[in-house]
Amino acid sequence: METNSTSVLVVGGGLVGLSAALFLSWRGVPTVLVERHAGSSAHPRAIGYTPRTLELLRAVGLGARVPQAPPDFRLQRARVESLAGEWFEESSWTQEEHKGPKREYSPCSGAAIAQDRLEPILRDKAVELGADLRFQTELVRFEQDADGVTALLRERNGREYTMRASYLVAADGHRSPIRAALGIGRDGRGHMRTLRSVLFRAPLEEYLRKGITQFEIDQADLKAFLTTYGDGRWVLMFSDDKERDEETLRAMVHKAIGRSDLEIELITTGRWELSALIADRFASNRVFLAGDAAHTLPPSRGGFGANTGIEDAHNLAWKLAAVLSGTSAPRLLETYDAERRPIAWLRHQQIFVRNDYKADANGTAADAPIIDDDAMEFGQLYRSTAVLGAGDDLPPASRPDTWAGQPGTRAPHLWVTQGGERKSTLDLFQRSWVLLTEDERWLPAAAKASERLAIELECPRIGLDVKPSDPDAFRMAFGLKPGGASLIRPDGYVAWRSLDLPADPLSALTDALGQVSAAAALPHVKG
Repeated sequence: METNSTSVLVVGGGLVGLSAALFLSWRGVPTVLVERHAGSSAHPRAIGYTPRTLELLRAVGLGARVPQAPPDFRLQRARVESLAGEWFEESSWTQEEHKGPKREYSPCSGAAIAQDRLEPILRDKAVELGADLRFQTELVRFEQDADGVTALLRERNGREYTMRASYLVAADGHRSPIRAALGIGRDGRGHMRTLRSVLFRAPLEEYLRKGITQFEIDQADLKAFLTTYGDGRWVLMFSDDKERDEETLRAMVHKAIGRSDLEIELITTGRWELSALIADRFASNRVFLAGDAAHTLPPSRGGFGANTGIEDAHNLAWKLAAVLSGTSAPRLLETYDAERRPIAWLRHQQIFVRNDYKADANGTAADAPIIDDDAMEFGQLYRSTAVLGAGDDLPPASRPDTWAGQPGTRAPHLWVTQGGERKSTLDLFQRSWVLLTEDERWLPAAAKASERLAIELECPRIGLDVKPSDPDAFRMAFGLKPGGASLIRPDGYVAWRSLDLPADPLSALTDALGQVSAAAALPHVKG
């Protein structure tokens, strides 16, 4: 039997699997993705993508390809009799909106693009970067050993062959045969209910003029959820698992609209399991779970479903790249579970303390406080061996303006000038490790630490190479004194910082970088 080989095998060609292939290939990691279907689902599914997701896509060159929403865009929902009938009330995602001045936390806003429109963009870019995408190919079985994973793959025509990979990423959905084969259990709110839906096309733009795009249909004989994909397509989701024929579906769509004089095109139907479950672990030796395979979270206005999975893939990609390149030891990969599983649980809790799913909580997260939207989006905290100094006294998430560059937080966005070009600080990160400092005495330490650890470390000097528009605001955002330095990971998170210049910058930096990067060699440094 023919045997192929690659560094990483990704199983699943949805948003998360494609994101994994994209982020890995962007970092130069040979990647093969297999997907048993021919392409995207006929049902568009996800539509809302957060500013953080757009930051990640922007970093790999897709910023101009994904149309972004206005900076102040928020998904609004209303309870209505029907679109043309009485509108009863609007509801917010967060009961406790921040009342302070609006701050700019990102160079990106969110995006409202249907999943089946976004997936081809991710596919094309991944292929452009060298990813090998194999559709109509399914994983039959796999086994792993100390050196890698061997998978048996089958094409739609019946041809079978084996694939040898160093690592496997399971992005194979909420049922995840890979998770099941590994014997990994799940916990959480659990299965809530099974829903049916119908996707249709109709000229309903006039009902979107108020900026509301989600509607709870509340009639005595029809309780349903209606939303638009922004391209003429709409989905009506029923609160039951009842099959309906075309005539009945058409009648119920007209009932939800409140009019029967419009031309309605029924496109497809769907059946959905609404659940909230988190895997007991996100990794098993050389196999990693991502997206719905790791956590199923109900669709929410916070974007806690697909967006969480995309950031899983991003977190994992740079770590796999570092280990496969030989610059980091395999223990770095242990930080994937340590960092991403608590985030999944945090989002699980937030879903059930907020308006949209409060009635479904069933005791889940009853005592959890509501965390601000911007805190959930930009202010989550990582704790792992890839972070030094994320103390137990720090909250799991906080608004970006309440952070001050603490290790474990996303490096803040500020406007700077580099080479005469206005950029975000976020544009300085993602490719390699970065040391930010104003003090030139860190520069020789950075060069020597990089050489000794065989790790690429950039050290743009703040005020010279990179000029902040507001130097005081820059120091405050990163929590640094003039002699301090902040070490930023390849995913844009703060790994370590020195508030001021230590007595021995080389020793301090080499020790810190060696620890957080899980450097393959940790030399003893004598100043």
